[in-house]
Amino acid sequence: MKLPSIPNEEYVRRISKAQELVRERGLDILLVNSNEAEFANVRYFSNYWPIFEIAGVVIPPRGEPTLLIGPESQTFATDRSRIARVRLMTEYREPADPAYPGVPVSSFRSVFAEAGVPEPRRIGIGGYLVTTAPVLDGLRAAFPGAELVRADDILVSLRSVKSDAEIACQKKAFSIAEDAIGEILRQMRPGMTELQVVGISQKEIYDRGAEYEGMPQYVFAGPSTTHAISRPTHRVLRKGDLVQLNISARIDGYSSGVGRPVCLGKMTEKMRRMVEFGRTAHRNTMEWMKAGVVASEVAKKYRRFFSENGYDDSFLYGPCHGLGMIEVEPPWMEETSDYPLKENMTFNVDTFLFARGEFGLRWENGVRVTRDGVEPFSGRFMDILELDV
Repeated sequence: MKLPSIPNEEYVRRISKAQELVRERGLDILLVNSNEAEFANVRYFSNYWPIFEIAGVVIPPRGEPTLLIGPESQTFATDRSRIARVRLMTEYREPADPAYPGVPVSSFRSVFAEAGVPEPRRIGIGGYLVTTAPVLDGLRAAFPGAELVRADDILVSLRSVKSDAEIACQKKAFSIAEDAIGEILRQMRPGMTELQVVGISQKEIYDRGAEYEGMPQYVFAGPSTTHAISRPTHRVLRKGDLVQLNISARIDGYSSGVGRPVCLGKMTEKMRRMVEFGRTAHRNTMEWMKAGVVASEVAKKYRRFFSENGYDDSFLYGPCHGLGMIEVEPPWMEETSDYPLKENMTFNVDTFLFARGEFGLRWENGVRVTRDGVEPFSGRFMDILELDV
């Protein structure tokens, strides 16, 4: 099975561009951290995706980067990483907190010296929100006079505009997710549980080449559809339920997310009215987007559309979030977002609304920003979906 992937030379370019930004920011060195769930920053530079442990990438202004891992992952990381220099550190161990007596490990002082920066004054931290206390404690102990500088903006600037290879991976991930939705619509019936429907999705995405789910698969029915984020359960589907599907796949690190509201039988008048309104808001959002438009302008139009149609109480957030390795990643598109849209930025147009205590729904599709509008990555099953059960 031939699948799109990120070529080796693109990883080299990413390191080089990061080094340019490190120099521009006046940083002595950049340390990027990730964990198993928020894996993207480390994988972006190395293709290494930690499991159980955390991981980091040290990027000096010039020279060779270093992948930092916990003591259990040496052979795994060496096989997987596009960064040749791999170092073990106890600061990156798993949360069970093993001591690993007798295992030789590196220190921040030895790693930074090897990278050519033995006495950093300004250390940039990428992946700040997932950087653990042991890592911060280790840095402060090793370099007590250094300033730790939040540097997530470097990662956002690198990852927001996608390459052709990244876009190819995203397109394939969306195609797989839509195929899985098609199979769910064929098989889903009253009497099944939410988790059984998840099982249909998982089989289909792996059969079609996904390396993993892009996010935990959303299959929520009845009142749990009011959850903007949640997890499926053993709840049994019933005729008349509105079921929220958000199905995803991941290809070489790049994620998709396709959202569709589906009714088992005929929708009530209120359901249909809200589902149709959400679909209209969703399509309007895509029409408002193109390169050069300031993100807040789209968000303000979206919010105003809710107000003008009497859906203020149903609004939670919107209308878009960044899309790439993580299904929800920076930049968000909100009324306070002052950045202009650029060609080859990719977003999930994410239209969520709910009737409190009753039901909720989400239409979600991926898009690439173009000079004249957007190129959708998904768009199948956009009819009002009522299954004949």
